[in-house]
Amino acid sequence: MWWGAGAVAVVVVLSAYLAWTAHRVERVHRRARSAGQALDAHLLRRAAAAAVVAEKAEAVEMYAAARLALDAGTGEREAAENDLTRHLAAVRLDEAEPAMRALWAANRRVVLARQVHTDLVRDALTARRRPVVRLLRMARRYPAPAYFDIVEPALPVPAPAVSPEAANSGTADSRTADSTAAPEGTVPAEGTVPAEAI
Repeated sequence: MWWGAGAVAVVVVLSAYLAWTAHRVERVHRRARSAGQALDAHLLRRAAAAAVVAEKAEAVEMYAAARLALDAGTGEREAAENDLTRHLAAVRLDEAEPAMRALWAANRRVVLARQVHTDLVRDALTARRRPVVRLLRMARRYPAPAYFDIVEPALPVPAPAVSPEAANSGTADSRTADSTAAPEGTVPAEGTVPAEAI
């Protein structure tokens, strides 16, 4: 009877493994789909922020690229986002401008969302290529996810904003230093030691 118990144990282990594999296939596809939706939302926010910046700066080409990214269909999305990314790479960001800060933050979220999406798509495609998954067609109910191939959406770090108080303080300090400095050509009084000699 030991062989019967062994067969039952093998069946139980195999069933548990197949159930775990099927659940993992479902989970990685669901996560990849959610990551794609999150990336799409962040791309739309970036395009909207870019349109605001372009409108204020009267940058016609950048505004057109942002509008194309907002209105692009599924087949045109990657090309439109790449075009917008190239326009954004030439933008000089100023932290003092709220619209610029919003654009930089939106672009940073796109970078993170794209990294997450790429990792999850890779996990899903790896799961689909496993022999047992292909043999039992466990992934037939889920569409194969695809990478979103766009240029790395990196923007330069915004220049730190200088408040008027800090600028005035710096000017006052420089004036104070100039006023305390000895005029050029003056001779120190007798008995005094020049500062350079200390």
